[in-house]
Amino acid sequence: MSFQAYLDNIEKKTGKNLDDFKKIATEKSFLVDGKLTVKATEIVNWLKTDFELGHGHAMAIFAAFKGKTN
Repeated sequence: MSFQAYLDNIEKKTGKNLDDFKKIATEKSFLVDGKLTVKATEIVNWLKTDFELGHGHAMAIFAAFKGKTN
């Protein structure tokens, strides 16, 4: 599955796109000035708990937060 396919599936499941997740992460102070302030585990646990995402999809969001999109 391509990276974009992961993001598309996340949006279908949650109704939220990457920008929405970035906004929420900023509100939670997980992102400050576009930079992560927490480790992957905290991001993954948040996405699993609040959005019922699987580990792979949560890691895709984390990767996007880090700027890795390939």
